[in-house]
Amino acid sequence: MGLSWQQGPLGRNRNGQFLVPALPERVLYAEPLRRRLRAELGGRTVVRSDDAVLLFEPGRYPVAYFPLSDFTDGALRPTDYRSEHRDLGETAWFEVIGGTRQAARGAWQHVALPGHAAILEGKVALAWQAMDGFYEEDDRMLGHAAGIASYYDIDGIRHAAWSYRAPFDEMAAIGDLVSFEPDKVEVALDGERLELEPGQSVTSHGIDRNLTIDEAGGLETVVAAAS
Repeated sequence: MGLSWQQGPLGRNRNGQFLVPALPERVLYAEPLRRRLRAELGGRTVVRSDDAVLLFEPGRYPVAYFPLSDFTDGALRPTDYRSEHRDLGETAWFEVIGGTRQAARGAWQHVALPGHAAILEGKVALAWQAMDGFYEEDDRMLGHAAGIASYYDIDGIRHAAWSYRAPFDEMAAIGDLVSFEPDKVEVALDGERLELEPGQSVTSHGIDRNLTIDEAGGLETVVAAAS
């Protein structure tokens, strides 16, 4: 169970309850990581930090925010793109410059934070799938990612299914298996339609917030005809 995912306490379908009279509609939680975290892109370490902060948002995977000063010189290139985070205000985006390749809109920073979110001041987040790898101490973090996904259109329904054609070695068992979006297509087993159990709903958020799969770039999109 994740803190902010599915049936977690900050998830959309939490299994338990807070024993308080009322809660805001959305609760964000930030926690210092207290372990060294680094990220690589194109054979280059773009950031290494002992002071990363994890941000948990309802219905999203946790995201690490790094102090701007801990990024490798030249690793972040500002872009003109701006977006608005519903809780944290105006967000500026960066291109991340790796050793052999770049990640367009691979990082972002909230530049007009409310006072209660000061823990994120001067910190920049990296998009998980835009990087080649994240490492906690010397161990690679797999987390929720199995690698780059290929998406499939079925009978005119966009991105109705996906598969990992070349997953990490640790995830080899799911290679070339196909998963379907249950809110877009009907899935049946032995003639019986499968239904999601409580807490199993999934919110697709692409590479990170405010980017669609097509905008994110670097993801292979495959159009498959329905059989």
